[in-house]
Amino acid sequence: MHGAPWAIVFVAVIALAFLLIPLAGLLAATPWARLFELLASDVTLQALRLSLITSVAATVIAAVLGVPLAWMLARVEFPGRAVVRALVLLPLVLPPVVGGTALLTALGRRGIIGAPLESLTGITLPFSTWGVIIAATFVAMPFFVLTVEGALRGMDRRFEDAAVTLGASRLMVLRRVTLPLIAPGLLAGALLAWARALGEFGATITFAGNFPGRTQTMPLAIYTLLETDRDAALALSVVLLAICVAVLLILRDQWLRPGAAGTRRP
Repeated sequence: MHGAPWAIVFVAVIALAFLLIPLAGLLAATPWARLFELLASDVTLQALRLSLITSVAATVIAAVLGVPLAWMLARVEFPGRAVVRALVLLPLVLPPVVGGTALLTALGRRGIIGAPLESLTGITLPFSTWGVIIAATFVAMPFFVLTVEGALRGMDRRFEDAAVTLGASRLMVLRRVTLPLIAPGLLAGALLAWARALGEFGATITFAGNFPGRTQTMPLAIYTLLETDRDAALALSVVLLAICVAVLLILRDQWLRPGAAGTRRP
């Protein structure tokens, strides 16, 4: 604070208050005495269970698909790499409802992939639990890819070179050297992707709908309960808030420490 212009300090305090007051209002309005009772209702338990299942599944898919993509972006020089990275970034800035609409036009019953998929296999993805997983993966994967790409760019490649010199194959180097060295980045990317998948709303309600027990995740349940049971909506909101705070605390070294590697743009 020493030497800081008072006008900058004043505006900074207003900005901080702007961010914190809504959270304080949520905590103040939460019926803490009935919290566990509200969370034990059928609607909230179904939403909690579905959210955990779909967010974990989306994180696993994002990791399986995201590690090779991150490796390509970090290690392989190819024409159009900047364009590919921009496309990976697109779901981060794309309005979620637009993402859901795009998924619907591609994977819906009349979509370019959804129509032949249904005719050949009878599988329909929209308005199903798998639709929730796909929507969550779509919005969460960029967090994983960009975090892991940053970890790959920042690691010391001499260990990989030494393993290759000793006769290890490229796949063995990836499995035995590269992935263990970037394990903190993998964990950070997975946690960020999981938190994003857990909180997804717009793409999910557009592509998968809002059906209790099948597609109604916690954010969708909060949206519905605000009209019928405000206390239950507040209770679920506090759960999501607690999860987000926990993720930030786990990643504090990568994201909260000034100058940390995780705060730099890949």
